[in-house]
Amino acid sequence: MMNIRLIARLDIKGPNLIKGIHLEGLRVMGSPNEHALRYYQQGADELIYMDCVASLYGRNHLGDIVKAAAKDIFVPMTVGGGIRSIDDATQILRAGADKVAVNTAAVANPQLITEIARSFGSQCMVLSIEAKQVGPDRWEVYTDNGRERTGLDVIEWVKRGVAMGAGEVLLTSVDREGTRKGFDIALVKAVAAEVSVPVIASGGMGKPEDLLDVVREGGADAVAMADILHYKRAEVGEIRAVAEEAGLGVRHYERT
Repeated sequence: MMNIRLIARLDIKGPNLIKGIHLEGLRVMGSPNEHALRYYQQGADELIYMDCVASLYGRNHLGDIVKAAAKDIFVPMTVGGGIRSIDDATQILRAGADKVAVNTAAVANPQLITEIARSFGSQCMVLSIEAKQVGPDRWEVYTDNGRERTGLDVIEWVKRGVAMGAGEVLLTSVDREGTRKGFDIALVKAVAAEVSVPVIASGGMGKPEDLLDVVREGGADAVAMADILHYKRAEVGEIRAVAEEAGLGVRHYERT
């Protein structure tokens, strides 16, 4: 089994790092790159930057933030929000991102998944899914940072997205996001069972132990963490230690 990746997630609005609950009620947390550098120094395996309002305003503003981060941070960076075209993806990758995450534009134009995968490799094309529960073991895909219903079934959409070339899935539970109640394990399990690409569980991590359940029961390959890190309720190193003690494979990290 591959090592479980511990990923710091940074949601951005304009120049600020923000954090919400159910992707709403956003609070400004400070400078994104000060936080990013701290999480990198704590040993995060990867970073995810999401421009929360890019889909609403029709463009991604993260180029400058990513460019600045890439000077000091040497782990893979995934960037999402407002990526609508090969040109958008190219600009973000040139700025220093390693992967692009696409949600709203992929729903509007699924062919974009294939175009990005063909141009840059499927490992570079992350399908970002915002999921809300609509019934027992049923979830609907939302877009525009959890605002817009699509009518798409999450399981059907993830299978289609992977078939079209997505090499990874960022799966955010809108119901759990920011609640500190733990991941939606049933959601992660349902998705992970259907696809052969890595699934990143996002939304709801309240304590380090929440990671164990979503990996063991849900089959997640990685966890994206925001609230728990931003509010300094745990550091990446503590979370890694909990995973190691429980026997999960994680990257061995030594502070330099």
